[in-house]
Amino acid sequence: MTAFETFFNKCKIPLKLCIFGNKPLKMNFLAHIYLSEENELIAIGNFMADGIRGHQYLDFPEEIQKGVLLHRTIDTFTDAHPIYRQSKHRLHEKYGHYSGVIMDIVYDHFLAKNWANYHPVPLNTYAENFYQSLRNHYALLTEKTKKMLPYMIARDWLTSYASLAGLEMILFQMDYRTQHRAHMQEAIVEIQQFYSEFENEFTLFFEELRAASQKRLLELNG
Repeated sequence: MTAFETFFNKCKIPLKLCIFGNKPLKMNFLAHIYLSEENELIAIGNFMADGIRGHQYLDFPEEIQKGVLLHRTIDTFTDAHPIYRQSKHRLHEKYGHYSGVIMDIVYDHFLAKNWANYHPVPLNTYAENFYQSLRNHYALLTEKTKKMLPYMIARDWLTSYASLAGLEMILFQMDYRTQHRAHMQEAIVEIQQFYSEFENEFTLFFEELRAASQKRLLELNG
């Protein structure tokens, strides 16, 4: 039995025991993985970059380093973009600084929902391929990622984004880590109220984000 299989078997327990900390777990993984352009190690670095601080990324193989740097470019581009800021503004009055955390998940929802417009491989197959990639490269993962992984696979986070029910579940899971201080799961009301506006904004924004990510990857690979 591999180290991953051992931990997975032990980790069929509540989320609070699998993932430590009291900060909201950022779970907008799908776009980061997709924007890695089919490179396994870049995708893994992009996926786990939130837990890699400062120059710690230099401790990883070169392709994972590229993924971390790409992730940071994506986050910087997103946070400064006027379309994304317009989307986030609708949630800011009620959810404050958590509005960005919520909006990231909402945008991943629209990517998952409209997946066939962006990738020829069905989302469930794409997700399983990525989970297998994480298993194959388990030794390269951060400890935080290793703790999170069994729960992520068991609940199939990457495909759960596609439905509103799955989106609401993820918002609840994130809110759980803050002891429900932000009431993020209640944002499903605003998401449904402004659903068309959010979807249109995502579509426009994502085309620009794809172009910016492709440009950054060319720089990193050059």
